[in-house]
Amino acid sequence: MIRVRNLEASIEFYRLLGLELRRKNDYPGGKFTLAFLAAPDEGGEIELTYNWDREEPYELGDAWGHLAFAVDDIYATCAALKEKGVEITREPGPMKHGTTVIAFLKDPDGHTIELIEKRD
Repeated sequence: MIRVRNLEASIEFYRLLGLELRRKNDYPGGKFTLAFLAAPDEGGEIELTYNWDREEPYELGDAWGHLAFAVDDIYATCAALKEKGVEITREPGPMKHGTTVIAFLKDPDGHTIELIEKRD
């Protein structure tokens, strides 16, 4: 679960990564909304929590690392994301001490997302 400040911007960001909105539920008594996104035909989901009355930014916890998504063509994916205004913080290229091609980007709340190019 990731707490977000702008639910619609976050949903759009994860859609750019190929996730689909599975469901979105408002909880007026608790003053929050939950949105669940997942890759097509995959079982795991990302839960986004939007607290209606929260104005200040959330702390990015020191135990939090990052989410990672596998993509077919990391260079084309990064180029397309960059065209849509996504911040690429590490351009695609081989990882240190290895050959896996990776890139890093930021979601609308500043969370780090890693892209990993799929291997055959």
